[in-house]
Amino acid sequence: MDNTLGSIQTQTKEHPLRRNIFKALNQYKWPLVIAILFAAIGSITQILGPNRLSEITDLITQGLRGTIDLTRISQIGLSLVILYIVGAILSYFQGFIVATVTQKFSKQMRRQISEKINAVPLNYFDTHSQGDTLSRVTNDLDTVSQSLNQSLSSLFPSITLFIGCLIMMLRTNLIMTITSVVSVLLGFLLMGIIMAKSQVHFNQQQKKLATISGFAEEAYSGQQVINAYNAKENMKVEFAEMNQTFYGSVWKAQFLSGIMQPLMGFIGNFGYVAVCVVGAVLALRGDITLGIIVAFTVYIRLFSQPLSQLAQAFSNLQSAGAAMSRVFEFLAEDELAAESEKAVKLRRAEGNVRFENVSFGYDKERTIIHHFNVEAKAGQKIAIVGPTGAGKTTVVNLLMRFYETNRGEILIDGVPTKEMSREEVHDQFCMVLQDTWLFEGTIKENLIYNQEHVSDETIVNACKAVGIDHFIRTLPGGYETYLDDSVSLSVGQKQLLTIARAIIKDAPMLILDEATSSVDTRTEELIQAAMDKLMSNRTSFVIAHRLSTIRNADLILVMNEGNIIEQGNHEALMEQKGFYADLYNSQFEKEQLA
Repeated sequence: MDNTLGSIQTQTKEHPLRRNIFKALNQYKWPLVIAILFAAIGSITQILGPNRLSEITDLITQGLRGTIDLTRISQIGLSLVILYIVGAILSYFQGFIVATVTQKFSKQMRRQISEKINAVPLNYFDTHSQGDTLSRVTNDLDTVSQSLNQSLSSLFPSITLFIGCLIMMLRTNLIMTITSVVSVLLGFLLMGIIMAKSQVHFNQQQKKLATISGFAEEAYSGQQVINAYNAKENMKVEFAEMNQTFYGSVWKAQFLSGIMQPLMGFIGNFGYVAVCVVGAVLALRGDITLGIIVAFTVYIRLFSQPLSQLAQAFSNLQSAGAAMSRVFEFLAEDELAAESEKAVKLRRAEGNVRFENVSFGYDKERTIIHHFNVEAKAGQKIAIVGPTGAGKTTVVNLLMRFYETNRGEILIDGVPTKEMSREEVHDQFCMVLQDTWLFEGTIKENLIYNQEHVSDETIVNACKAVGIDHFIRTLPGGYETYLDDSVSLSVGQKQLLTIARAIIKDAPMLILDEATSSVDTRTEELIQAAMDKLMSNRTSFVIAHRLSTIRNADLILVMNEGNIIEQGNHEALMEQKGFYADLYNSQFEKEQLA
């Protein structure tokens, strides 16, 4: 299955996706073969019907000049009933198989996407909007599932019915067959032209849908800012423009694809008239019987019906192709390198960390961390300060191996992090970020996130350490309170929960990325006291914009434009009266004025 998917991803970049839809379903070829077989047999039961009706018509016609053979007519009628029952049963199972295959395929694609999200590097999310990614894994995948189910369920029986009708008509009468085929040939030509035109609009439809989804996601998450800046009217105008563009693409795609079915209906009616006229002429000449005319009036319906269904099926396949191309584009993105061969285990690190001549840039042509050299000894508190864009968070990202260094290496207890798996590196750190993340679940589940064998006592002690235990107990369900939209937590309370989560993980090293920036001064004091206890005997890396919180750091790194411009403890840096001293004094004066 993985080999099949890999070949699909490669081919997706080289060929239009509509050529690869059936290749994507290759692993389900045997169930699909059975479905095709059922469709073929079911179609044959319909194809034999007109021939039997022709026999009945001729028997009745002959009986008008003598005695009607009712016994033979009854036998033919009974055989028709049996044929149609068998056809209905086979059609049911064919539809059941197709529906099962398409849903299993969709399930597999959802699983592949879920795995892919965890496999792509973080720079993918830095260069793609959340709305576009969400649209690919939701809207596009739903479109693939629905379109494939609708198209494949009608595609197989339509093709077999079309071919079978053509064969039976040729066996019955050549002239009448030519009349029927020519009368519907125009439908084929017009269908091909319309499909070529509509495919472009189907592709645009999926792209515009992704744009609207991204815009809606951003607008929903930024409602407070939108209202605060009175930007509602501007947002309405911008959305209206996007919506109008999306409407245009959808309208053109649906209009062109919608033409096909009524067009094929007209062609079918035109063929019906042509068969009646030509058949009447041939019957008057004595070349055919009335039964053949009756048979062909049914054949022309059966012949035009699959054309109409094929038109609709190809329309659905176009929609599926446009959506599937976006899904496969995501699945074809570069992944993090496999690390199965990296077996280095630290178990519990002592916490000695060393950066050796590290250089890095998110864009390899633009380096933002230059020859970074730092050594942190076990148990030390390392503070990283500097203006916005100085590279503080980037250093932490490199330490956690969220990104790989361009040059140099980072060592933990003397072991290069590149020799350890990412999971092993992550296990050595607990991390608290400026942006809190809580999921729908109980408070307890959020606190022990992905940790095993955590006792209730450990949870309570962690919450007491950050001063949030009392608040949790005031909630209706206490630690079992389910967090969803009905539970309102302040930014500070959310941050306290994430800090308690870090305490519970109890990793040997700690990263705090402006963890107290979203809380008030009193809450900050409580957190700081708890953090001091937490950082005891742990190597800690603290990014802080409030310099008053890191005065007791063992080492302060002052960064600017990717370089360490000053380093030392608070007292030493203040004595230098350099960049750090100016930054600290300016903050102190602001706090005094406040």
